[in-house]
Amino acid sequence: MRPYRVLLFIASVMACLAALCVVLPGRISFGSHDLRWPTLAEVFDTEKEAFPFHDTIPSPDIISPSLAGEGRGEAPGSIPIPKVPVDSVTDSRMFLAAFYASLSESGSKVVRVLHYGDSQIEEDRMSQQIREALQSRYGGRGCGLMPLAQTIPNKTVRQQLRMNGRFIQPAQGPRRYLVYGPKRDQRSDGLYGVMGQVTMMNDSLVKGSEEVTAVCTPLIPTAQYNRWKVFADTSIHYTFAGDTVFLSGRGAVYGLSQESDKGVIVDNIPMRGCLGLVFTKMDGTQLSSFYREQNVKLIIMQFGGNAIPFNENPGTISGIVKGLREQVQYVQSCAPEASILFIGPSDMLTQEEGEWISYPMVPYMDRLLRKMALEENIAYFSLFRWMGGAGSMKRWQEIGLAGSDGVHFTRAGARKAGNAVADWILEGIDNCEL
Repeated sequence: MRPYRVLLFIASVMACLAALCVVLPGRISFGSHDLRWPTLAEVFDTEKEAFPFHDTIPSPDIISPSLAGEGRGEAPGSIPIPKVPVDSVTDSRMFLAAFYASLSESGSKVVRVLHYGDSQIEEDRMSQQIREALQSRYGGRGCGLMPLAQTIPNKTVRQQLRMNGRFIQPAQGPRRYLVYGPKRDQRSDGLYGVMGQVTMMNDSLVKGSEEVTAVCTPLIPTAQYNRWKVFADTSIHYTFAGDTVFLSGRGAVYGLSQESDKGVIVDNIPMRGCLGLVFTKMDGTQLSSFYREQNVKLIIMQFGGNAIPFNENPGTISGIVKGLREQVQYVQSCAPEASILFIGPSDMLTQEEGEWISYPMVPYMDRLLRKMALEENIAYFSLFRWMGGAGSMKRWQEIGLAGSDGVHFTRAGARKAGNAVADWILEGIDNCEL
């Protein structure tokens, strides 16, 4: 076929498609199925952006109606999103007073901070920035807690297991039980330890797993430490040699810790895929004992994001927040002397008619969580509002701070978010009104 005929054919097809876009709407329904195509405005990118990026970042502790997402109309499926009246004046850092007061002890003893969260904090993301900010001002060394079998690589400490004379992958070693895992990996007695996971050294599960060696090498200067701790059954025996710990016996290992004997220790405890509704499944006596004996003064809970992609019904989101309230109350009962900080989900993107838009339930959940936090006397940091509100994740993608999934931060984005949380905490200490 001659070139001009190819060009004529292509031009004819484009003209027909353009006519279709002009004459017909962007969607035709055939029973339960939809046929969709872009409008001319969408093709030539002449439509106004639905969610402009906010250059002025608002305080994460102050509600701005324009960023809260209310008034956007309805969620998918024509389900109205209820309005949530929230106190927009109170600085929730007032509920960190007990933690702030405890920092005066950091020169003579350990003040411990536990950071629980979903996959957004894996690899020690965000926790690292909070740790470094607090340790630079109040002392302390080491990365803190880690499981014996670390399945997710950590950018702060490299961990290797050795068993039967050779290095192995965590899945090849002793069996793990996780409170946030599938039912086959859960326990009925709730004895998971403070990290929500336990490793069983028992050769009836994996031959030779009654003798395990863990090599945990700090990868950054601030991860250097001056003492090891092992949290395990009394039947487990252990010795140390540099960055290596040798364990033997039959029983449960709840975690290892590289730390200092004073200053602030910040533990990173990621729970991949977790909604945060698991703390009530963990033995309260065991939790209370750890929180008390290890002088835990701040517990950070960062959850909510995993509920967003699978729920378009405000009632479901409201029910999840109710469940998170119960988790907060349970943790408070186990750690009555500690302050609690809840970090809400970031902005998140989904595709609708070929366009990336914010999930409409993110601002709704954010406001519900803020309301819950104030009612339970705990601090609340809104990642959603700090980022810039609805649509900000799209802008974060464009400048390399968010991944292609529209959900997770890149490492650079996580550093930025972690530094923001750390600065917010420290500003609360410096604020004479607190």
